[in-house]
Amino acid sequence: MSMSSFINNWLESVRNFVKKPDDSILQDERGVLEPHSDLVATALAVIGFVVLAFLLSRAYTGYEDRSFALENYESASLLAATVAEANVLKAENPGALSASALDRLSGTEGYDERKEFFATFSGNYPFLVEVRTDDGQWQWVIRPEMVESGYLMGKQEKVAASVPVVIELSSAETIPGALTVVLYNTPWM
Repeated sequence: MSMSSFINNWLESVRNFVKKPDDSILQDERGVLEPHSDLVATALAVIGFVVLAFLLSRAYTGYEDRSFALENYESASLLAATVAEANVLKAENPGALSASALDRLSGTEGYDERKEFFATFSGNYPFLVEVRTDDGQWQWVIRPEMVESGYLMGKQEKVAASVPVVIELSSAETIPGALTVVLYNTPWM
């Protein structure tokens, strides 16, 4: 083989391997799918990360929304038991609550008694007391005077705890019921 034929063969093989100037990536079928598959995989990874971040944030906000109730249920239970033992609510019969005392405290004329009743408890816990008979015939709600009007009816977070009580309607008649303390969340809690 002559040197010129060797060089011609070599030049021809080099021309076959070298890309021609009119070739582009869109005309080369071997390279069309690779860049697009990377884009799809990257988009799926980003979407997956966004969905994961959203789910984690929703779980955290759900926990925060319920953390007040989880942290303060025991306080509400202890407060309910303490309120049920308050002297101002006691009837003549031991272990019973007086319906007349509940009438005074829940009515408009019991402002001073209500103020004194709630003063015995911490002012850091805005709460209301609800007493009901089991048959639903009687109900009393004792609201504190120390909070602004409408506060206890708003959409504040709250937790409630109840204790069973006996309510003395008259000296001859008692009826079972429940005393419920509704504890409200405040900005400082």
